Amino acid sequence: MARLRTEIPGPRSRELAERRKGAVAAGVASTLPVFVDHAEPGLLVDVDGNRLIDLGSGIAVTSVGNPAPRVADAVREQVDRFSHTCFMVTPYEAYLDVCERLAELTPGEHDKRSVLLNSGAEAVENAVKIARHATGRPGVVAFDHAYHGRTNLTMALTAKDMPYKRGFGPFTPEVHRVPGSYPFHDGLTGAEAARRAVAAMPDPDGIACVVVEPIQGEGGFIVPAPGFLPALADWCREHGVLLVADEVQTGFCRTGDWFACDHEDVVPDLVTTAKGIAGGLPLGAVTGRADVMDAVHPGGLGGTYGGNPVACAAALGAIDTMRELDLNAAARRIEATVLPRLRGLASDAVVDVRGRGAMLAVELVSAEAAARVAATCHAAGVVVLTCGTRGNVIRLLPPLVIPDELLAEGLDVLEGAME
Repeated sequence: MARLRTEIPGPRSRELAERRKGAVAAGVASTLPVFVDHAEPGLLVDVDGNRLIDLGSGIAVTSVGNPAPRVADAVREQVDRFSHTCFMVTPYEAYLDVCERLAELTPGEHDKRSVLLNSGAEAVENAVKIARHATGRPGVVAFDHAYHGRTNLTMALTAKDMPYKRGFGPFTPEVHRVPGSYPFHDGLTGAEAARRAVAAMPDPDGIACVVVEPIQGEGGFIVPAPGFLPALADWCREHGVLLVADEVQTGFCRTGDWFACDHEDVVPDLVTTAKGIAGGLPLGAVTGRADVMDAVHPGGLGGTYGGNPVACAAALGAIDTMRELDLNAAARRIEATVLPRLRGLASDAVVDVRGRGAMLAVELVSAEAAARVAATCHAAGVVVLTCGTRGNVIRLLPPLVIPDELLAEGLDVLEGAME
């Protein structure tokens, strides 16, 4: 259970925060200014001994636990053997193992290839590179409320200006934005939203790829209306445009299936992954059709740390954990527990409740309301996150192994904060 020994943040965290001011760039912000000492299943324990319920999982990263025994064991074993060689110089088997798992788990039964990288933004950036090279076309389409990263190209794809884009331009050209599907606000069916999106597309002869989050993350945990993604996939196939599914936040059991595209049997040409793939270690990937991935010349893809052997070992341990514990079923159980309670919130500030699996959200009337709710939860020892283009959404991303009693206690605090 949660237990607070001091106020939040406590004296030791405040001391470290003062040191931080003299060492860390001011542009690096933190949601909750407590410094973590260690973690337990569903809990973060700070340097003052406060035990905080974790409903954020490091933004959907530590889905398998923190620490996760299989991940920790795999990392220790690999570090004892070697920590790095650079796969582009002298390769190693763990990289192959991860690529084979990705070929098996990502949507579709077609022949696939992968490249391993360091982050979600790097994965999206490389997916666009691959799509442009394979098609010979420059254009990229993204959606309203999209979030794809903080590199120059992925900032161009990202819709939200503050804090992600303001002052950092100019951005990569040939990026086009079209409306997506936001059922609560647009009232459209999936087919209607897809027709609207297609009508806003530039000439498809110049489009290399359409990049879409099957459930939008930072934009507000927006679940598109049924039929939107399949219709989009059909349009892409008809026009020779590659469909890139950004599954960085939705992938690896988070939504109750291996990938969010699986819920409507959508098979993208390219899938980007990161976050939950490696139990907390930095790893990203692009997995896609073999003919598309292999269109790039040797040496055109890679990076010094991409597919680092320690991160690969962690990913193999994480995927084994997902299978052994059936974390897809765990995500569905979390949804069955949390959604009814969120829908029963007695607050005039709540305008919508949505999500899938263990990726759930409450949209509030304003960013100010969301900030007050989050601050109240934080003060009571519960880590929640906000999101949304207007900053007015509370998002819940509990670890998929969170004990039932901790989840219930965290929801009690959230309900109290809402009231």
